[in-house]
Amino acid sequence: MYKERRVSGGSKTEMMGRVGDRKRLNEALDKQLERSSPSTSTTTLRDTTNGGKDHRFHLSKSKDHLRNSAPTPPPDNNNNKCSDVESETDSEASDISGSDGEDTSWISWYCGLRGNEFFCEVDDDYIQDDFNLCGLSSLVPYYDYALDLILDVESSHGDMFTEEQNELVESAAEMLYGLIHARYILTTKGLTAMLEKYKNAEFGRCPRVYCCGQPCLPVGQSDIPRQSRVNIYCPRCEDVYTPRSRYHENIDGAYFGTTFPHLFLMTYGHLKPQKISQSYVPRVFGFKVHKP
Repeated sequence: MYKERRVSGGSKTEMMGRVGDRKRLNEALDKQLERSSPSTSTTTLRDTTNGGKDHRFHLSKSKDHLRNSAPTPPPDNNNNKCSDVESETDSEASDISGSDGEDTSWISWYCGLRGNEFFCEVDDDYIQDDFNLCGLSSLVPYYDYALDLILDVESSHGDMFTEEQNELVESAAEMLYGLIHARYILTTKGLTAMLEKYKNAEFGRCPRVYCCGQPCLPVGQSDIPRQSRVNIYCPRCEDVYTPRSRYHENIDGAYFGTTFPHLFLMTYGHLKPQKISQSYVPRVFGFKVHKP
């Protein structure tokens, strides 16, 4: 399913609707979590024939079919419109990075979406180690199928699922990847990946005037999914703020956890800025306002 979106291009209408799609998928996933317990949600999608063998479904079309079904843009011989088209393409390049590559993995595709700049790419080897995923199967519905989607494991039994079920699996894959991501960024490789983003201020800067544009780090106020949204933590004033971009408003704080920014600064102690003591002083006609 993600490949279909990847090859279909990145129109502005689609980009503006992605936030709404994420809200809709999350609401549908919440309803599914209420209807069935996490421990039994995966078994409801298994074929009971052939001795109860677990048949996993086909989440994406073949590469040949996608290549043939991808729309071919008509030739544009108008030189006056060339610069406008190039400008629009450049502005949307950050929405779907690697959208022209057929072999782009689900992880690269997902991390390249606008609004997912806070995420780093988790190594496949880390995800394939069952020890690193311990306990997640009880938190994520459609766990097996979501994991297959993340690892680009294809199967030939996709026809048994409805469009609504495919959307639920896609939302479950996002949830599963987020929970895996929260664990991965606490490892050496994960911290290194987030270090590069921090140096480039990809997580945003502190809005406080006296912090002078201090780069921030993502943090959650809970390690339990569906409890809080992601915030950004300023190492200088040691306070948390809401990210500026509206594309980040639906990212779960549990996908980064409560530990990451503090472990990051303990690991890279030379990056921890000196805490500033200066604060704003309210005045009226030049005189300090005394607190009662």
